[in-house]
Amino acid sequence: MEIGGIEGMAVNLSQSSLMTKVSTEVLAMSMDQLEMTGAGLIDMMNRSVMENSVAPHLGGNIDIMA
Repeated sequence: MEIGGIEGMAVNLSQSSLMTKVSTEVLAMSMDQLEMTGAGLIDMMNRSVMENSVAPHLGGNIDIMA
């Protein structure tokens, strides 16, 4: 194998490794964002349940006029 071929392979391997690391970091950031969004949704649902238990007669009926 010639020297240029080995250098090219080393560069390709280095670029591939960097791309893998960047992709992994982006995925980790995305998962963190989804975790925060999910926690916010759970909090919202818990507050909604609490509001219904305090005033269960509110919000149970809808008047529709045609």
